[in-house]
Order: sequence, then structure tokens, then C-alpha cells
Amino acid sequence: MKPQFLIGGATSGSGKTIFALGLLRALRNRGFKVQPFKCGPGFMDPLLHTISSGTDSVNLDSWFAGRTHLQYVYNKYGEKADVCMIEGNSALFDGYRRMQGSSAEMSQLVSVPVILVVNARSAAYSVAPMLYGYRHFRPKVKVIGVVFTQVSSPTHFSYLKDACNDAGLSCLGYIPFDDNLKLPQRHTAITLSVRSEIEEVAEKASAYVEQNVDIERIMKMGMRIFPCEYTLPYTSDVEETDTNIINSDKKIKIAVAKDSAFNFMYKENLDKLSSVGNIAFFSPLFAKELPEADLIYFPGGFPELFARQLYRRKEFLHHLNEFANSGGKILAEGGAVALLAQTITVRDGGTPYEMSGILPIHCFMNKGGVVSGYRLLSDKSARLKGYESRYLSVDNDGVKDNSGISTIIIENTRGVDTGTPLYRYKNVVAGFTHLYWGDSDILSLWN
Repeated sequence: MKPQFLIGGATSGSGKTIFALGLLRALRNRGFKVQPFKCGPGFMDPLLHTISSGTDSVNLDSWFAGRTHLQYVYNKYGEKADVCMIEGNSALFDGYRRMQGSSAEMSQLVSVPVILVVNARSAAYSVAPMLYGYRHFRPKVKVIGVVFTQVSSPTHFSYLKDACNDAGLSCLGYIPFDDNLKLPQRHTAITLSVRSEIEEVAEKASAYVEQNVDIERIMKMGMRIFPCEYTLPYTSDVEETDTNIINSDKKIKIAVAKDSAFNFMYKENLDKLSSVGNIAFFSPLFAKELPEADLIYFPGGFPELFARQLYRRKEFLHHLNEFANSGGKILAEGGAVALLAQTITVRDGGTPYEMSGILPIHCFMNKGGVVSGYRLLSDKSARLKGYESRYLSVDNDGVKDNSGISTIIIENTRGVDTGTPLYRYKNVVAGFTHLYWGDSDILSLWN
């Protein structure tokens, strides 16, 4: 038995991330080891969780993987924790197809109750019917209590408590309105200064949680049997495939890029890589030479924010190009594709910064802002799912005229071509989709 719960938002923008960070830090300050999880494919919230809790956060996403695998992942990472906390994605019942992929579905999948977070800035007793609806809409989704955010005063909170009582839900507390309680924008690299900002927000939020939220009651109401019950068969998909993802008993050398520009990687992916190879981390922002490796993995991030610094690593870029052209294995995801491009332009009319030039593409900023969504890659060599979230656009004209480049179509959840394929050049595999291979064979892409 241990406290386990999912923090879900009544609406997007409910303030659940602020509350999650505050609760994580408050529990950490009390001496608890909390294992944070993030429902959904996002990278920024898990990074925030990790900073606030001191423990790596883990993504749980039912588009990426099946029920058994997700239950296995939840149990594996939660085993040594005192408390398990999942932060939901979007609003509680929002999925990629009705409830599919929603936080509500995840709460059922791993058998944890829900703490509902409600932004009360423009509401008072009128939240009662909404709370009643959340309680009764899907009775199997156990909403055990409510935390309010953006509360203006104790009097305001008293109206909200009345609403909870009449809706039949426990009122667990609130976080007051504080205009300084803001997180960095999403298109931001986690530099030392940004990390310091996040630390300040986590500490301030934890102080509000300690003052105004009934932590002991949350822990008591969230007490559940651990581990969560497996769906048959008991043996997980991961355990079944671990021994088959390389064709040799010899451990391979894997170099993983990790710094402020490249840090969007799924924890389970990294653990999967470590099971088949010896991992060494390196920083493209500061490296002069390419590390010795059989496979180089460039996870996503925001390299466009460091375009000039990367451009100055000419020796490193040259070695990367030589490695690719000599048949070296490279996997690049998300924004890391820009590192393999001919150039990247970060503003209209700005300077095109030369990159490694491995792929005949040019990257530039997308005028429409972020492009995101679930993705499916289905090819004779592999069937993988993932998530695309990018601020970059790409000029693919050079691909059409280059016989050395092949592409694999990537579709969305409706089977529509997204227009951003997976590129293949010799042993280079690159695409804007962040692939999830926690229960798949990523190395089959090179078979």
C-alpha cells in the first residue's frame, strides 16, 4: 500500500502543473521519495517534475504502448517510491479519440484515483454543477477531491467549498492567485537561469500547498494497493522483447546527446537503450570531436535556440558528416533533425547557419507556431508510434532530386500523411517525430 493519485485538470489551463510542482516539492521537503509520471507525450512537464522532485519523471501514454506495457512501466518505476503521482494531460477526459489517450483512461488503467484541479479565477459556487458532472460522468473514474487555483481570497474559497460539499466531493484546498507564479514559456531551453526560475516557482508553489492544501488527507485518500494489477498476460511486452532487439550478444557503444539543446528523451527509451548497449552522454554544444560509438542518438530539443553556437562547432559538424557518410548509425528526432540539415534559419531574412549537411534539407522557423500531434510510422522494417511537436519547418525539395535519400511516410491518428517523413540516408535515420520504442525494436530500423 502506498499513496497513488492522478492530478487531472477540469479544463486546459487549470493550473494542474503548478499544483503538481508544489506538491512534489512539498513532499520532497518532508522526506518522501515521490515518483512522478506524466500522462501523455510531452517533454517539458517531465523536466519540470524532475527538477521539483529530484526524481526522473516517466511518460505514460496509451497511444504509444499497450495496457500491459504501461502497467509494467508504472510498477517498475513506482516500486521504490513512497508516493506515486501522475500529472494528467490537457483536461481530464480529453483524448485523441474521445476518452482514448486521456488522463481519465490512464487513471483506470493503473487503478489510481483523481484529484481534480479547477481554475476558479472567474467562478465561485457555479462550479458545483461542473464538479457534479465530473463525479458522475464516468463513475469508474474515481474523482476523490478537488483543489482550486487562482483563488482570490478566503471568502472566495468558502464559496468554492460550498460547491464541493453540494457536489459530493472533498475540498482539499487551494492555491491563491499570484501573478508571479508563472512557468517559463514552452519554447524555452532548460538553461541554468531557466532552471533557477523553475526552482523558485516550485518553492513558492510548495509554500502555498503547505499553507492551504490538506496534504495528509490527500495521502490518506490516495492510499492504494501497489503494484497495480496486470492485464494478462502478466509478462510485459518489454520483458518479452528485451533479448531480441540486437542480433549479437556483444554490447554496442551508444553515444547520447544531452545538453540544453538536446534533452527531450523518454525515460523508458533511455532504459531500453541501456539494456542493449553501453551509453555515454556528450554535448553537441561543447564537443569538438565526435565520441567513439556504434550508434549516435540525437534526441529532440530546441537546437534552433542555439543555432549560432552549433554553427561554430565546425570540427564537430565535419566529423558528424564523415561518420554518416562512412556508414555510421545515427538516429535524430524532433528538432535534432536540424543538426543534420544543410542550414537552419531562425528568423525571417536572417542568416542561414550551416549545419552538418548530411541531409539535403533546409530548416527554418514555422510562422504558424508549434505543430504537434500523435504519429504512426508503419514500414516493412518497423511499426512505431510517437509524437511530433516542432517549431521548425523544412524545405524538402533537395530530397526529391537525391537518389541517396529515401523517406517513410508518417501518418497522424486518422491515417493522413503529415508531410514530415522519416528520412533515411545510408545508416542515418531522422525525423521530426519523437518515436517511442519502450516496447518496440528500434534497432530494426537498420535491419
